[in-house]
Amino acid sequence: MDVYPSAMKVITRRTLIASAGAGSALALPAIAQRMVDLGLPGGPSARPLLPRFPQKREMIVQRVHPPLLETPFAVYDRTLLTPNDRHFVRWHWDFPTSIDVSRYRVAVYGAVQSPLTLSLNQVLNAGPHIEYNAVNQCAGNGRGLFEPRMAGAQWGQGAMANAQWRGVRLRDVLEKAGLRSNARFVRFKGLDKPIVEGAPHYIKSIPIDVARADDTIIAFAMNGTALPLLNGFPLRIIVPGWYSTYWVKMLSDIEVLTAEDQNFWMAKAYRMPTVPVKPGDTGFPTRPISKMVPRAWITSHGEGARVPKTVSGIAMGGDTGVAKVELIVQDGDGHIVEAQLGREEGKYGFRRWSATLPEIYADARIGPRCTNASGVTQPLTQSWNPNGYARDGVEFITVKIA
Repeated sequence: MDVYPSAMKVITRRTLIASAGAGSALALPAIAQRMVDLGLPGGPSARPLLPRFPQKREMIVQRVHPPLLETPFAVYDRTLLTPNDRHFVRWHWDFPTSIDVSRYRVAVYGAVQSPLTLSLNQVLNAGPHIEYNAVNQCAGNGRGLFEPRMAGAQWGQGAMANAQWRGVRLRDVLEKAGLRSNARFVRFKGLDKPIVEGAPHYIKSIPIDVARADDTIIAFAMNGTALPLLNGFPLRIIVPGWYSTYWVKMLSDIEVLTAEDQNFWMAKAYRMPTVPVKPGDTGFPTRPISKMVPRAWITSHGEGARVPKTVSGIAMGGDTGVAKVELIVQDGDGHIVEAQLGREEGKYGFRRWSATLPEIYADARIGPRCTNASGVTQPLTQSWNPNGYARDGVEFITVKIA
């Protein structure tokens, strides 16, 4: 049954387990000091580049335990698909550092006709396998660039990655259990557990129509191999176009709910204001964060660089494809240059762009502005919120013309 089209690399249950290698059991390292400055404006911005965690090359270490590892920004200029060993890592709680896949199970219960407990092999064979590229982005990506600084992980721009995901549709698993007519939401829990007594397990839920969508999957592979343990081995939820807070790792539980989820991580955490707010505001209404917004970055040059006529970078459309990227040039006169787009390799993934600078004679601030296929365009300025979620404004850098 574990047979794939010839154009794909074949991954059977046996090769899935074997390719995990050391990822099925790892020991987390102690911290060491080799620093990089992320240029965060609101406070300390130096972060260590070491230690190297198992299955990872050099990463920016935001926290050791539980691990928060940021992708060095230069990686995005080298390859459109982020290599597994440079894919960012974000854990809220402790997780198992060894997994016996022969005993691993996923429970399906709640508003279903027949509750199930599935082995890894049963999940892999629950339906046809699908594969696509999609950006995995933390809701707080870029939080450290906001002013004034707010609580939370002070990410630079590296809490994101673009990977090719392979898995089975979540709906195929749900249909094996049989959804009841009053099913409204689907909730996920992983094997991670709180490190503080009395703290809530990390649990997230999505509406039933999103859970049943063609491209919501239970992934077992990224970029052609098993998930690294730090990125959720052996299975994780993928909700393309949504922030990774919903992409629950080391999946253990799928619970079908009959009403909106009231657990802490939905009712209290990861929520956005529904009205404009400013620092110091309180009592404003909020909603759960969900779909990603369009964004673009310059990857060919950094702040203060001396550049030739051409700059390039990456863009993402959020919950749909990239339709247009414009380079905004603020040099006194002001120019808008439409960029050339590279080939689209999946509407949920990164897309390359490049643009030729106009004749400018001094230092200039330049930034790419993305418009997605739904017509949503990045604002020129960042909209502030007290949690630093869903950063959306144009990311400017100042350059000198070579």
